[in-house]
Amino acid sequence: MNLENAASLVARIDYVESTGSTNTDLAEAAVLSSADYPDLSVLCAGSQSSGRGRAGRVWESAAGASLSLSILVRPKGVSLEHFGWLPILAGLAASRFVTGVLPGAEVGLKWPNDVLVGDNKICGVLSELIGDGSGVVIGVGLNLTQSKDELPIEAATSLRLEGASVSFDAAVTGFLAEFVSLYEQFVNHRGDATASELRRWATAGCLSIGRRVRVMLPGDQTLEGRAVEIDDSGRLLIAVDGERQLFAVAAGDIVHLRHN
Repeated sequence: MNLENAASLVARIDYVESTGSTNTDLAEAAVLSSADYPDLSVLCAGSQSSGRGRAGRVWESAAGASLSLSILVRPKGVSLEHFGWLPILAGLAASRFVTGVLPGAEVGLKWPNDVLVGDNKICGVLSELIGDGSGVVIGVGLNLTQSKDELPIEAATSLRLEGASVSFDAAVTGFLAEFVSLYEQFVNHRGDATASELRRWATAGCLSIGRRVRVMLPGDQTLEGRAVEIDDSGRLLIAVDGERQLFAVAAGDIVHLRHN
């Protein structure tokens, strides 16, 4: 394992062979020893036994088969109201990295932060405010070498299945380079997604825009309509069937519907 190139991009990077969840470990360490975990501290693992996704889903990753890492950010000068952009930023960074290693493939975001190749998921992101509220831990899981049988769902893929061979080290470095570039611009503009161009880039790279979608909202509610745009707060605006006013979705699972 050689993470020297990755280490040059961030304040701190640690690697463990295996863990339950990099998000849990990094979030706890960031609170217990905050001075030792500054902005852009990274924890990556060869394998995870209880990685967490949105809506409390749990997943596992075999040794070296996927990129499992978490990034602690303490975005100075960025108010809490702009933190909703951070997982979108991470998803965009992953999408850019995947695009670079899969030239010609249809790669993009399924709002808010899943990365798809065609209709298949290759990367997921989960962000969590740490216990003392001083920062956010962003977890990223990118499928590297899994075969179809090793993937947790049918509509999933890996870089290997798409024809690319990328080492764990190269994936860490490549993703972090994209993330840090976007993050620094975001912080330099104090979390303004329009001024930093994050909103424009995310909209351009979002496969959900213009498609009919089904949204599963908290509380087991659902709605259907056409995804129109991402607003200044990172919410997905939906033109709901039969409604004149756009519906702003701040949190929820999106399903792309095949009929447009």
